Amino acid sequence: MNRFSSRVDTNSDQYLNNQSAYLQLTATLRERLQFAIDGGDGRERSIQRHLDRGKVMVRDRIDMVIDHQTPFLEFSTLAGWDQYDNTAPGAGIVTGIGLVHGVPYVFIANDATVKGGSLLPVSIKKHVRAQQIAEENRLGVIYLVDSGGAFLPLQDDIFPDKDQFGGSFYRQARLSAQGLPQLSVVLGGCTAGGAYVPALSDEVIMVDGIGRIFLGGPPIVKAALGEIIEPDALGGAVVHTHTSGVSDYIASNEREAYGKLRELCEATNQRSVANRQDWMDWQEPRPPHYDPAEIYGIVSADDRIGFDAREIIARMVDGSEYSEFKPEWGDTITCGYARIWGHLVGIIANNGIIFSESALKATHFIELCEQRRVPLLFLQNTTGYMVGSDAEAGGIAKNGSKMVAAVANATVPRYTVLIGGSYGAGNYGMCGRGFNPKFLFAWPNSRIATMSAETAQTVLVDIRLAGLRGENTTEAEIDAMRAEIAEQYETQSDPYYATSRLWDDGLLDPVDTRDALGLCLALAARDDEPERGRGLVYRM
Repeated sequence: MNRFSSRVDTNSDQYLNNQSAYLQLTATLRERLQFAIDGGDGRERSIQRHLDRGKVMVRDRIDMVIDHQTPFLEFSTLAGWDQYDNTAPGAGIVTGIGLVHGVPYVFIANDATVKGGSLLPVSIKKHVRAQQIAEENRLGVIYLVDSGGAFLPLQDDIFPDKDQFGGSFYRQARLSAQGLPQLSVVLGGCTAGGAYVPALSDEVIMVDGIGRIFLGGPPIVKAALGEIIEPDALGGAVVHTHTSGVSDYIASNEREAYGKLRELCEATNQRSVANRQDWMDWQEPRPPHYDPAEIYGIVSADDRIGFDAREIIARMVDGSEYSEFKPEWGDTITCGYARIWGHLVGIIANNGIIFSESALKATHFIELCEQRRVPLLFLQNTTGYMVGSDAEAGGIAKNGSKMVAAVANATVPRYTVLIGGSYGAGNYGMCGRGFNPKFLFAWPNSRIATMSAETAQTVLVDIRLAGLRGENTTEAEIDAMRAEIAEQYETQSDPYYATSRLWDDGLLDPVDTRDALGLCLALAARDDEPERGRGLVYRM
């Protein structure tokens, strides 16, 4: 492949202004991530109470399990941001992927310092999403259980529906049936429905003195049977390991429990990341020729001003080498082959509105990658498909649908990063959440909505005025409508609004994106060769 030749002037005023604006975005991101981790001043008491009980903080627990000095790819750290009065940082649960004896596992770990580990609706959503990632990437799951169960005041949003609490148990049983290990360490309460997390696991370790499992805790037992009993006598580690058999192993402390967990992982016969299959072409990785930190100065501070996605790709891929497909045609989408951490990948990136030519080029390229078994990476930054009489007469609906259908039917691994705007059907054609990419990440400058706030003001005000035909509407009332609509769309398209609701798998600093994608591609390289798609490529 040829090395991309960058045209960015890192000394220009535009670059420096963009860089300054983006550094402010990354500072905000780090500040909010830190809040999700430590919870601010209001959580100090619960953290101290947790430590006084001899317990370890949730991320330290994960560090004690995974291989020394190996990365942990955390998902949706800002889930729950600006919801529940910001009293549930991280949704009270930590999920991600880490290596144990070189084998990747999904971790689902409760944070008992957040509402006692009780599960809110967004906590369940985060839990289920982690299980979905495990299934799609053929990974075992490690549950570090320290939870008060469902948050009962919101039970109607937690208990009855398909992907709520029951869905997590359904997925856990299905994962085990597929030969994907389900391992639990009980480090706190497992009450009512929460008891089924360890009970459905393949193997269970309980820590004596802090781990407890019961369908009904002491207050329920007292109310139902009039029996007064201490928690450990009802469902402690000794009872469940020596008497009931719910637990398989008992540990005297957390460190001992994690040693036993690593011992169990070693015997699960799962494939390590180093065991790559022939279908995933791999070479020794090389760093980009251009500094990834230069992305800060390339992304426009004003999101109405575009930027060249090729300049982003050049700072993300090995050696900044990019073999572009059909570079002279359909130029509002760039497609091409590159390597990320040694893994070959086909990249589809927006350079503006998607015209018919761009949609057809992307469709052709997707078919090539499907035929050649090359994973796909979508870099989204578009206002969507072109509109207007010329576009309609040119078949934009038909040609855009070809692209959407090609994305939906691709069987190779697909990954998506929102590097800018993600509006309208462009979100779908570029493999948005609804099209089930294996992973979807976003940058702190990204926006996602049916349309931009600026466009929404015009469209929705015109619709409202049409409905008010015959009524006198003052300019002041129209301005108020515009302001209301603009505020709604600005709020709901904000990246923190999106990540709080798990519309992505986490916000990434642009400089960390290459590493995150490298880990994701390494997971795909472990799989047996997936089902092949059709071999025929239709020229578009």
